[in-house]
Amino acid sequence: MAKRRKSIYECQAFLNLKELAENPFDMTVEGALDSERLETFVCKGIEFDLLYGCQRVTTDVLDCLQSLADECGLVGQYEEMRAGAVMNRIERYPSEERQVLHTACRDVFSKTAANDAAVIQVKRELAKLQEFLAEIDNGKIRNTAGETFTSLIHVGIGGSDLGPRSIYEALKAYGRKDRKVYFVSNVDPDDSAAVLDRVDLSKTLVLVVSKSGSTLETLSNESLVRNALKEAGLDPARHCLAVTGESSPMDNHERYLRSFYMFDYIGGRFSSTSMVGAVTLGFALGYNQVLEFLKGAWLMDEAAAERNIRGNIPLLLAMLGVWNHNFLAMDTVAILPYSQGLHRFPAHLQQCDMESNGKSVQRNGEPVRYKSGPIVWGEPGTNGQHAFYQLLHQGTEKVAVEFIGFRKSQRNRDMCIQGSNSQQKLLANLLAQSLALAVGREDENPNKNFAGNRSNVILMGERLTPKSMGALLALYEAKIVFQGFCWNVNSFDQEGVQLGKVLADEILGAMAEKRNGKTLAEALLAVAGIS
Repeated sequence: MAKRRKSIYECQAFLNLKELAENPFDMTVEGALDSERLETFVCKGIEFDLLYGCQRVTTDVLDCLQSLADECGLVGQYEEMRAGAVMNRIERYPSEERQVLHTACRDVFSKTAANDAAVIQVKRELAKLQEFLAEIDNGKIRNTAGETFTSLIHVGIGGSDLGPRSIYEALKAYGRKDRKVYFVSNVDPDDSAAVLDRVDLSKTLVLVVSKSGSTLETLSNESLVRNALKEAGLDPARHCLAVTGESSPMDNHERYLRSFYMFDYIGGRFSSTSMVGAVTLGFALGYNQVLEFLKGAWLMDEAAAERNIRGNIPLLLAMLGVWNHNFLAMDTVAILPYSQGLHRFPAHLQQCDMESNGKSVQRNGEPVRYKSGPIVWGEPGTNGQHAFYQLLHQGTEKVAVEFIGFRKSQRNRDMCIQGSNSQQKLLANLLAQSLALAVGREDENPNKNFAGNRSNVILMGERLTPKSMGALLALYEAKIVFQGFCWNVNSFDQEGVQLGKVLADEILGAMAEKRNGKTLAEALLAVAGIS
């Protein structure tokens, strides 16, 4: 019989935190944010430090958050997950009943891997990737004219697009100058058309990503790209690659130049370190940089097993999020990277978090009796300062903010302007926003008054590299998993996206059959004026 998991409202720490939340730490009191607090409330970790002095927490709150994490067995569940326990399930109801082993993609660096069988499969796929990339480099794989491939179109959607796209964008500075990657995800035909207009198809590989091999949007876009290849007089089988489940409809060596496998135990939104991301990153950056990326993720996975929240950045960030969301009534989280390379990272985290923890059913099949996952959104600074920071500072909605910054720029191309370089200006803005949100400013003019007490943290790294990007990705994956365990929801399925797919199929059927007035779908088509 499966071990019964506590819901957070059953924990003594939950009651203690409710009491503490009645009078949270006031950051606006003179001297509240002194140098001692800012220096003490720092968690140092792999590739990043977490600065959390600008949170409405005291040592008593931190102690209670530690107790809550312990009572809910968060680290223990995390270790069970890494070892291969079936975590993707709901008691007493049909569910996917799967292991959750995205961390196995990084355990290739471990001498004592938590799940040897999964790691063997991962190593096999990495060996295939290394061989494939070497064959492109040495000229064994070329186009029909004997030319090398210089572009790759990555076709996928959801987790098969957002993660790889955000990581590629983040690491462009480390990419090969002779190669470019493009992404097609939206079933809107204009998305694929725009990309096809920009590439020389004769020198382009097409990577199609779908674990099931049946994703409607992806297969539709693949058909558009294949048709474009044929119209250009090219054989799609010599240009198309697949990342899919073994034995899926896409596991077809006659249709694809090469196939790489993803496995049932890796969910789409957690798949960036699998072949879903590795093939594209390998083409763009080279195999060794992929290993650096995976190593950074593995190091963070290892660090996330620390039970002391004050020494475990993902766990501490998760528990601070629970404090803000469940006890201080902050319904949204803004991820604000002060790094242009991370401009698509909030979009990936939006899916990873909201698809994972946007649940109203506990793992025991009972309704959730408290708030589960928050709304996640964000944009890079300083652009966001000129867009939505007005609401962050003076709006009626209080938003928990997570800043991400780096002490050094990626490309190391900068200059001194008016006494400081651009990287210094960037960091000065980050630090200023953090303090301004926390302490606010009193003014007799209510329009110029800043209430303060707007909770935020800063994740500060040295430089955005493949290794630190891997660590950052794994940090947020672990944070999401820890929060899901705390709320006792299944963070690894996505039933909430299925109903829309079913109704879309009904509407497509109505379009195809040209009937009138018989179903709700057909009525909606008529109202919308679509034929």
